[in-house]
Amino acid sequence: MSHRLLVLALPLLLIACSKESAPPAKVERPASTIVVGEVGEDQSNVYSGEVRARYETVLGFRIGGKLIARNVDVGAKVKAGQLLARLDAADTGLQESAADAQYRLAEDEVKRYRELRDKGFVSQSALDAKETALKAAAAQAGLARNQATYTSLLSDRTGVVSATLAEVGQVVSAGQPVLRVAQDGEREVSIAIPESRFAAIKVGMPAQIEFGVAGNGGQTVAAHVREISPSADPASRTYPARVSFDASNSKIALGMTARVRINEVAKGGAQKVGGFKVPLTAIFQQADKTAVWIVAQDRSVSLRAVEVLAYRDDGALIGSGVAAGERIISAGVHKITAGDKVIIIEHGIAK
Repeated sequence: MSHRLLVLALPLLLIACSKESAPPAKVERPASTIVVGEVGEDQSNVYSGEVRARYETVLGFRIGGKLIARNVDVGAKVKAGQLLARLDAADTGLQESAADAQYRLAEDEVKRYRELRDKGFVSQSALDAKETALKAAAAQAGLARNQATYTSLLSDRTGVVSATLAEVGQVVSAGQPVLRVAQDGEREVSIAIPESRFAAIKVGMPAQIEFGVAGNGGQTVAAHVREISPSADPASRTYPARVSFDASNSKIALGMTARVRINEVAKGGAQKVGGFKVPLTAIFQQADKTAVWIVAQDRSVSLRAVEVLAYRDDGALIGSGVAAGERIISAGVHKITAGDKVIIIEHGIAK
């Protein structure tokens, strides 16, 4: 009886095993996303800078010594010839006294030798030697007097002290910077250009200088690139550049922060157009095509080809293929497949 039941149950077991199991439901995976927004102008061409004087002079003493007085601080207005700082003059005073004594001795020697020469007691060559010594002593005395005046640092122009580089009590060497004076008159903005933009920025390019509301009432003025350093700063690896105002702006305060927008020109002389800036991690490279993952309303994703106008340090500029307001995957693009549904993560928060 048991064998007969086993034979009857065997076909039923075979039929049950032949049925295909239902495919597992796709698991929604979290994905970082952003909403595409149109960039009216290329933000990589905006640089932060500081208002500086067109002409700045770094002042220092012509001799070394101990700084005993500094009469000005940062922001002080100075006039040409004004005393700015002084060194201890004790040593230079002694040197001047010694040089004057040597000169007087040489002068007396020449007088005696001239009298002796007139009487025929000394040769002409001996007199010539004493006169040469007198000239050397006179030169040495003049040098000592000059060095005595070098203990006072005077301003060579009218302007504003923009930096103090030495303090009272400090021993400075000859030529060591002590003060920086910004000359009155023309102003410009100092900026730093990164290596990736150095080849694209040229002297004479038009620009706009923008001041914040707190700084100058939100003013924007026309400007142009005046100079670009041919060598990079060894610390920051950026290229210092100066942007000059097109009109007189001597009333702009020194040290004010500003944003400089440089208007690059595309090939053929046309103005560069805007696009959509997205993170570099959002770009999906497939063979020779560039694409991004688009997130639909039902949170499913699909791959769409795009045109990249330029790659920047802070992202890629997309010219076509996406529209403003569309949501794209911003990270982990190589872990996504077409048709996947995702859990939208924006700014670290699930939506």
